[in-house]
Amino acid sequence: MIGHIEAVRGMSPPHSDGMRMPKIEIYTQPGCPYCIRAVALLEKKKVPFTEINAPHGTQERLDSRERSGGKTTVPQIFVDGKGIGGCDDLFALERSGKLDALLQAA
Repeated sequence: MIGHIEAVRGMSPPHSDGMRMPKIEIYTQPGCPYCIRAVALLEKKKVPFTEINAPHGTQERLDSRERSGGKTTVPQIFVDGKGIGGCDDLFALERSGKLDALLQAA
């Protein structure tokens, strides 16, 4: 399977107050349970994000590895270009109460 941008999901109406929503990107692989959990949490938060399909051996997977400082696992999640890690990291931010602030308008 060739990697590609799969979908822009979780679309919500733009902010009327002029605030900018952060750019959220998640590199995933089909069938990955951690990817499915991370995507489900982002959808639950109703924030727009771009899901990038990145199976092994694709340019997208290499891009994910380069952007994440060498991490080879998926998912890899980026907010405004800054890597926040994978599924466990995303859920740790949620448990600590820090995820909502990170995903809010800048």
